[in-house]
Amino acid sequence: MNAPRIALVAGEASGDLLAAHLINALKTHLPDAHFYGIGGPKMQATGFEALWPAEKLAVRGYFEVLRHYREITRIRRQLLRQLKRDKPDVFIGVDAPDFNLWLERRVKSAGIPAIHFVSPSIWAWRGGRIRKIARAVTRMLALFPFEPELYERHRVPVSYVGHPLADVYPIEVDRRQARERLGLSEETGPLFALLPGSRQSELRYLAATFIETGKRLLERFPQARFLVPLASRETRNLFETALWRLGAQDMPFKMLFGHASDALAACDAALVASGTATLEAALMKRPLVIAYKMSPWSWRMMRRMRYQPWVGLPNILAGRFVVPEFLQDEATPENLAQALGNQVVDPAVAARIEAVFTTIHRTLRQNTVEKAAAAILPHLRQGTAG
Repeated sequence: MNAPRIALVAGEASGDLLAAHLINALKTHLPDAHFYGIGGPKMQATGFEALWPAEKLAVRGYFEVLRHYREITRIRRQLLRQLKRDKPDVFIGVDAPDFNLWLERRVKSAGIPAIHFVSPSIWAWRGGRIRKIARAVTRMLALFPFEPELYERHRVPVSYVGHPLADVYPIEVDRRQARERLGLSEETGPLFALLPGSRQSELRYLAATFIETGKRLLERFPQARFLVPLASRETRNLFETALWRLGAQDMPFKMLFGHASDALAACDAALVASGTATLEAALMKRPLVIAYKMSPWSWRMMRRMRYQPWVGLPNILAGRFVVPEFLQDEATPENLAQALGNQVVDPAVAARIEAVFTTIHRTLRQNTVEKAAAAILPHLRQGTAG
């Protein structure tokens, strides 16, 4: 019998991490399986064959996608041709819904089971996509407990699997240990983590704002220090360029290659670009402020399509504003520095935030990758049998 062939596409750092965990779980059941497609360094570390790097798809916002449209479309069509030729036993799209749902509909029509891991945010905006999803997927794997009901209403096969980060991160976080891993002493002043995003497009919009926020925090807390985990050489270069442009190269910024979870565990408060990193901060029980900027045109489109008053996952999961959010024109260094500073000087606020985030963590802890693998394997067997 030939070894199973499993195709995956993940389009950014968070998808790369989710897919890497899933590959390792599937390998316990299918040790000879060959995994290939589009993925990042964490997937490649499992033995995944990356035909294209995940960075090619790491673009957010309508205007930014339009600028890269030709290249993204070319990659997607080339991959589709290869998948139709190879006939993998299953295709798994990890997040990146605009890219993956197009592929999934076509591979499903070609007789290849199509699994989508990470529900698109139909509960936040563009809810009409659920009809497109119903045509595209063989099964949806949902990370959040409120999602399955939405799919069941439209007769989309769905499995709630929880969030893998909730399994990876401990319920009780040892901040001292995290600081030791980063070579930081307990005698430092306020320690802030700055996470300006994993995409180059995010750094272009947010790097200067985050650096200027650091300047204002130093005025209020002269002993403050800053941890800046960056996902790639490209994003690090963008941040360093912004530092020199703003004359901030001598500020106490400690740049890290990855290590976002350590930075969040170690810090007193975090400034985080909206996205999966906000959930990581919640799982680390850290006070945080959420910020985001994009092109003005993309922002106008997104704002019209939003269903909820929140954009950050911690607030969405809590169903209320637990931590501040500053978007677009409101994401000024003054606003961000004021909100972050207030969090580190008020222990009662930090305690309330920790209690809410602990409840969220317990709800999401579901042994996710094993549940996901169990949901995928029957479809793979059907594909093999076919």
